[in-house]
Amino acid sequence: MISVIKTGGKQYKVNEKETLKIEKLKVEEGKKVKFDTLLISDEEGKKVEIGQPSLGEKVEGKVLEHGKGKKVTVVKYKNKIRYKRTIGHRQPYTKVEITKIG
Repeated sequence: MISVIKTGGKQYKVNEKETLKIEKLKVEEGKKVKFDTLLISDEEGKKVEIGQPSLGEKVEGKVLEHGKGKKVTVVKYKNKIRYKRTIGHRQPYTKVEITKIG
């Protein structure tokens, strides 16, 4: 089964037993979480369910861990006026394993 879910302002195409990093959720590690489902399809694409605008919470996942991504360096610079600022940022994420679709 293939599904398209929506979380954190983004959409993800997922399969069962797939792990993915999404925007940070306020759920403890080891707990189950349900996602807003936009589309469900089988592997061949013969049976397709499309939501208007969604199908509800039909995809379940298990929270594996919380963490921070790699550091991104942001540099601000203005020419001829001795202005330079360097800032680092690490985006928080939640690692989720998709356990059940449908």
